[in-house]
Amino acid sequence: MSKPNSREQTLEFAIAREVEAHHFYLAMAERVENPAMRKMFEDLAGEELEHKAKLELEVMKLGRTVATEQRPGRPSDEYILSDGTALLDMEFKDVLLLAMEKEDAAFRIYVNLVEHAPDEESREMLLSLAQQEVKHKLRFEAEYDALLKEA
Repeated sequence: MSKPNSREQTLEFAIAREVEAHHFYLAMAERVENPAMRKMFEDLAGEELEHKAKLELEVMKLGRTVATEQRPGRPSDEYILSDGTALLDMEFKDVLLLAMEKEDAAFRIYVNLVEHAPDEESREMLLSLAQQEVKHKLRFEAEYDALLKEA
């Protein structure tokens, strides 16, 4: 999708990003052997669906219907990134870096949406989502730092 030029397009873009994040975290959960890490990725996948639901509510507030093709499913056995790289072919540290980038991008989307929010409730919801994405990024940064210390 090119750069969104309306609030509705931006919300739809953000919803698609949340679905993508959901699939990414499920694929990660299937990849890791550590039960605690698996649970963390599964929890994050669930949180992304919660974000999606909040964004869909904002779309409905605009008087629009939510596209059904954006319903989340299971990730493919081999999650493929937009550049053609298979997730299973990446080193774990690189996956953590990718996850940090994804969370940072999601944070920026929500912060940018705040100025276009039609009411205080919408602004608060978007700020809350931005804050949650920052927390996700911090979790990955901590895991990445721990991984570097082990090396």
